[in-house]
Amino acid sequence: MSHPFDALVIRHTLRLPAPTGPAGQGEAAARQFDTALMSVGFKLSGGALDHLSALCAKTVTETARRTLDIVREMVGDHVRHNSYFIDFPAHVPDTFDFWWRCVADALLDETARPGTLKQLSEGAVDLLTLPAYGRYQHTYAELLAAHDELTEAAGDRLTVLHLGASPDEEATALYLALAGSTTPLSEEHLGDLGMLAAHCVDGPQPETLPVRENRAVVNRARLTAGREPLLDTVTDVLRLACALSDGDVTLTAPTRFRSFSRPVRRALLAGLDALVAAAPAKLADVAAHREEFKRLGERLHPHEYPGHPYAAEVFAVARGEKAARTLGSRVEEALAAGDVPGAAALLTAAPGMLMRALDRLLRSCRTDEEREAVAVAAVRVAPQVSGRVLLSVREHLQNRGEVPDGGRFFVNRRARAWVTGDPRGPIPGAVRDQLVAALDAEVARRLPETGRLLVDPDVFDVALPLSGKATSGGFGVLPRGSLTPVDGELLRFFVYWKQARRDTDFDLSALMLDSAYRTVCWLSYTALTEIGGEHSGDVTEAPEGASEFINLRLDRVRGDFVVPQVNIFSGEGFETVEESFFGFMTRDAEQAGRPFEPRTVRMKSELRGPGAVALPLAFLRGPDGRWRARWLHLYLAGEPHANRVEGNRVTVASLLRGIVEREYLTVGHLAALLEGRGTEVTLWDGGAVPDEPVTYIGLARPDGLHPDSVVVTPENLRDLIPA
Repeated sequence: MSHPFDALVIRHTLRLPAPTGPAGQGEAAARQFDTALMSVGFKLSGGALDHLSALCAKTVTETARRTLDIVREMVGDHVRHNSYFIDFPAHVPDTFDFWWRCVADALLDETARPGTLKQLSEGAVDLLTLPAYGRYQHTYAELLAAHDELTEAAGDRLTVLHLGASPDEEATALYLALAGSTTPLSEEHLGDLGMLAAHCVDGPQPETLPVRENRAVVNRARLTAGREPLLDTVTDVLRLACALSDGDVTLTAPTRFRSFSRPVRRALLAGLDALVAAAPAKLADVAAHREEFKRLGERLHPHEYPGHPYAAEVFAVARGEKAARTLGSRVEEALAAGDVPGAAALLTAAPGMLMRALDRLLRSCRTDEEREAVAVAAVRVAPQVSGRVLLSVREHLQNRGEVPDGGRFFVNRRARAWVTGDPRGPIPGAVRDQLVAALDAEVARRLPETGRLLVDPDVFDVALPLSGKATSGGFGVLPRGSLTPVDGELLRFFVYWKQARRDTDFDLSALMLDSAYRTVCWLSYTALTEIGGEHSGDVTEAPEGASEFINLRLDRVRGDFVVPQVNIFSGEGFETVEESFFGFMTRDAEQAGRPFEPRTVRMKSELRGPGAVALPLAFLRGPDGRWRARWLHLYLAGEPHANRVEGNRVTVASLLRGIVEREYLTVGHLAALLEGRGTEVTLWDGGAVPDEPVTYIGLARPDGLHPDSVVVTPENLRDLIPA
């Protein structure tokens, strides 16, 4: 029997929930399952193969069918990836030769000839009016027939599916991990948490819910099941109302509140009433979301519930009928009066606010004595601040030189990026170093005892996931700022999209920059070939789905940076198409195969952000000549239509400089803190693993680890962030 959350467990953990069924002779079916998995770049662990072999063949076959569907979708193999040029990457024509060929074909077409002649007489031809341009000229079956089978190579990706516990145990463990996360989850993972919370509402619960957004999603499940919601602040109630309305629990985007049933209205008002009755000072939180509380009051009708007078005060504050002075206003008064130490002293009542205001406070100081007072206040409250905030401030400080250098790089919660000038004053190096040392000491104190630590060196440059918002959903994706090696002689990246209601044209491009971030060249539908690379051809509509590819021979690439981008030329956006994703593959130079081969896919990320230009990642050539990927997960506003790589070169170069030259806190930083605390750290060379339990950190879990080992891979990297 299938379990409703098997797909979630496999996607999040790369574990196969242990299927149950009659005992039997399933060895042959299990081996066939393993072979089928290998064709898409996956493989069963030894334990999983043994477990399946002891089951009847029917159970193994059913498990194989479900699992293959899941992993194929993970790497983008659930759709047909056709290419405009059937022989791609061979025989890609010169751009202008191809365009003239399309014109010639149109002149031979009785229907298209009159319009084409008219355009030629006027001196310009719209490519989109030519019958042969932008539309597949062959079927997917014909594409397959034109390509040889993929030649097997030692460098092909092989992702191991390990044996998990029972489906219910795996679902519960995943729920506890997501709900108890110390960092905010991505939108996709919040949705997964919502489904799991509804299923697990009567089971074990996390000891704490550190992230307010996660708490809102869990509270929705609890309230729906008739349980008491877990509320600490009036904003928790507001987030819960957003969750119940299928709105934005991050409170970033406005939510249209639905008409709540009377039991729900009573529960929300009772929660507000109890919170304010116990601590009237919590009314001060209303000001930060005044308009949202006013709209919520219109839906809750507090005047109909005279038994909840304290709840009514919340909405009186929102309407401006009752005063509730905030800590922030008192801090602003102190700063306006030039009393920076006094402002810091006030903020010790809200340690998280103090840490977030640290840069401003230090810049406002006029003397070393004032800076020392601010630093002392920050060090004093550090033990009360979440590990995520401590690490965020630590990363911020290490990027704050005494003299601002260049522009300032911003990314909001929805991955929209921009660069501005940096008017901030300097922070003296002495106080910065003092705070960095104090923050490192506090984080090191909180890191758990790991015993022996076994680390794959390739994970050292992976950025710490201080927010799930810095990572797109998908397979093999890493947090923004991460740096990972790219192995292989051929690099091929791809985009797939399927329009929902109207013709939609996405364009895959690649911008090549030199070491000074100056444009060298690009590949796009306007430049189909370039030294070392080919574009698969422009597809301008996707009623059945469409793909575009760029192929690069890395040893011939001009420039030091390759920046793939997806531009929306026309039609629907990334968030309105039926489906869209980006990814990249690597191959050996002599490997044949189709344009898309699932077992060569290294990464596939969903394209579901705002704006009209997506920048998933960039490729950097190091001083040693080796290429590495820098993860971006960024979106640019772009233009309403006709976005092209030529039009955003300067913006892309500025953003790339900002993210490449920023120093990110990485897994290597935490490993160094542990080693400094006396932990034995061993680098794993890919060989045999120890017989005893270890804490393993790497890009993938090795087979054969002791069952009592603690394993941290990209799927649960957030577990490294201390509470």
